[in-house]
Amino acid sequence: MTEQQKCGLVTVVGAPNAGKSTLVNALVGQKVAIVSPKAQTTRARLMGVALQDMTQILLVDTPGIFEPKRRLDRAMVAAAWGGAEGADLIALVVDGKGGVGGKVTTIIESLVGRPEPIYLILNKVDVADKPRLLLHAERLNALLPFAETFFVSAATGDGVPELKNAFAAAMPAGPWHYPEDQVSDASERSLASEVTREQLYLQLHAELPYASTIETETYAEREDGSVEIHQQILVERPTQRAIVLGKGGARIREIGARARAELAGIMGKPVHLYLHVKVKPGWDEDRDTYRDIGLDWVE
Repeated sequence: MTEQQKCGLVTVVGAPNAGKSTLVNALVGQKVAIVSPKAQTTRARLMGVALQDMTQILLVDTPGIFEPKRRLDRAMVAAAWGGAEGADLIALVVDGKGGVGGKVTTIIESLVGRPEPIYLILNKVDVADKPRLLLHAERLNALLPFAETFFVSAATGDGVPELKNAFAAAMPAGPWHYPEDQVSDASERSLASEVTREQLYLQLHAELPYASTIETETYAEREDGSVEIHQQILVERPTQRAIVLGKGGARIREIGARARAELAGIMGKPVHLYLHVKVKPGWDEDRDTYRDIGLDWVE
């Protein structure tokens, strides 16, 4: 540790589809969290590592906080609040276009009385109604006096440098927890599962809601420096398997091709990705699946 080094933990919370993962990626400067237009894309907590001068900012991207209906929902919400434990700062991300709704006010009620500084981040300002943004900020600050309020667009980068500087200024002195070139605490095996799941969401979002997950069966380095990955896409019903496969297997080939290309770019080496679709009714009630996803089993 040098005398100037600082390091701290920022937990990013918010309602589903507020843009938390996009913001974490923007702050880190590269992709560490998967993103899709679907709400509840993030399932488990994931840490992105951002650097600002001599400060290392550990960003915990959490699942969206919502009213849970299933065991998987309860586990995701528990992961979100669990990610806030031990934080030096909590960042509440609110969709600036959507404004103040019941989901947001419920989260704010849960934040009242917490000891950590809490920043309000109104996101998506590039598509929001500008006069209403100030009104949203006033209404939200009336519910909870935030330490700071920021207006950003994670998608375009507008306001992100200022937010990153503010996070860095708020971090305590201390040694860095990760090497300078490490951008996430996720393993490459875990990242491979997430990238494939992202392609499922992007290509099948309306046809295949949340009835799927990815299991990485094997992940092995080849002698030539490339990596070979075998994954299973778990679905609940044979009709869903047919959707993932597509006519003549066209859809799964496209999912595999796009996931393979993205992983090769992220990892900086050739990737051989093999996908299989398996019907597994009740996969979201399987303890092993929760362990693989990175969630705790919640009764």
